[in-house]
Amino acid sequence: MSTLQDDAKVFSLLGHKPALFVLFFTEMWERFSYYGMRALFVLFLTSEIAKGGWAWSNEDALSLYGWYTGLVYLTPIFGGYIADKLLGYRKAVAFGALLMTLGHVSMALETPTFLYIGLAFLIIGNGLFKPNLTSIVSGLYDQNEEKKDGAYTIYYMGVNAGAFLGIMLCGYIGEKINWSFGFGLAGIFMFLGMLQFWFGRSILENVGLAPSKQLIDTEKNTQTTTNKIVEEKEISPKVQGDRYIVVGVLAFFTIFFWAAFEQAGGSMTIFASKYTNLVLVGNAANIFKIADTLITIIPLIIITWVLFKLFLQTFKKISLSNSILGFSFVIIWGIVSWKLYREFSADTTEVPASWFGILNSLFIISFAPLFSKLWESKYNPSAAVKFGLGLILLGLGFALLAFGAISIPQGAETAKVSMIWLILAYLFHTLGELFLSPVGLSYVSKLVPAKLIGLMFGIWYLAIFIGNWSAGQLGGMIDEITSKYSLSTFFLIFTIVPLLAGSLLILLNPLMKKLMHGVR
Repeated sequence: MSTLQDDAKVFSLLGHKPALFVLFFTEMWERFSYYGMRALFVLFLTSEIAKGGWAWSNEDALSLYGWYTGLVYLTPIFGGYIADKLLGYRKAVAFGALLMTLGHVSMALETPTFLYIGLAFLIIGNGLFKPNLTSIVSGLYDQNEEKKDGAYTIYYMGVNAGAFLGIMLCGYIGEKINWSFGFGLAGIFMFLGMLQFWFGRSILENVGLAPSKQLIDTEKNTQTTTNKIVEEKEISPKVQGDRYIVVGVLAFFTIFFWAAFEQAGGSMTIFASKYTNLVLVGNAANIFKIADTLITIIPLIIITWVLFKLFLQTFKKISLSNSILGFSFVIIWGIVSWKLYREFSADTTEVPASWFGILNSLFIISFAPLFSKLWESKYNPSAAVKFGLGLILLGLGFALLAFGAISIPQGAETAKVSMIWLILAYLFHTLGELFLSPVGLSYVSKLVPAKLIGLMFGIWYLAIFIGNWSAGQLGGMIDEITSKYSLSTFFLIFTIVPLLAGSLLILLNPLMKKLMHGVR
């Protein structure tokens, strides 16, 4: 009975530790800033000078975009090492957040020099922030492994909530008001997120301290290490070698996925800006306004309710952190109210090109629980089938875009096709992501020995880097292919390659299952 009472005290906020929600909101603001800036990046660079942009070519803008989105997957490898050996997770997170704040401020200055300085700060800051905040979540539940999956599910919702709000608000302000204000807003919430985390760190128990101060349960860790060593001795070199092959194959096909999926912030954003009918009038405008209001207000009410519950549990312990967090939400509600009032006061509605980016987060939040149930059922597909279906769904999304663009003449620089094609494409792309992305690292951890997990994660992130970098280089070919052939042909490339890759991977499923030697 006393154990149940102790658990009730520890896991007192929605069945979890209140400390988890400090991390939830920290991650939410970081994703707000990352996706808010990303939503504007290519649009700003390619917009006309008369509209405040820099009039870069699509090729140059997407090449830089590819380097940026690729490198943010490489620096976490080094950021994790620095935290492990020198700073500890907490200081690494705070320092990373500070660098990213400076990065957003630099970009808001809108000069070429500060653009590159800002991107450098964002890339390095992300490397310190991203892996180490995740490690703190893991550390909070080291003594409660049965709660860890649920904790990461809640944390993942913070990721998507931040992406949703960042794209919606930074994108809207950047496109409708001023590019600098959009970039600056991303920096403001990164700064507030940093302060909220730092002043709330006292409830993180002993997790994330500098390595020399870290309190370790020696007996537990020794036993865990012993168990892992014993288990690894039972695996023959032949079996382990086969499993390495599986990791390599999955990482290889992951490159194709991200090279196409990351067109979302590149060529798909250009398609939204230049080739999609964004002006709505009459009933269409009213329907959009109502839908946009609902998908904005409902998630924000839910997140605010979680904030209120956190205040009830922790205000006496971390009052300054809570106050900063509360102030952040006052700003958010103010901007949302202003945005909705401004839109309802207008006779026509011009949808921001960046708006479509929120669909990914919206669809993830809607469908993730269904996929979670599927993975726990007897119908849970094998790794190769999951990855294959993810690629096929991604290809089908681009097939819809290719069909929607079929009426656009060769070499056309603008057009006004229906936005339904982008909405459907994002739906299929998100379903594909849910088949592949969340389970990738899980399979790596299952297939490799504990002593090499860090190295294998590094290889996995290297594959994602190559995919993201390739997305920028391939997306930059949009003008060349459109002028020589058509925009529909451009999207067909991203249709055919994922469809073929996904089909091949499914055909390889019997061999892959054999090479996995019982791992599911």
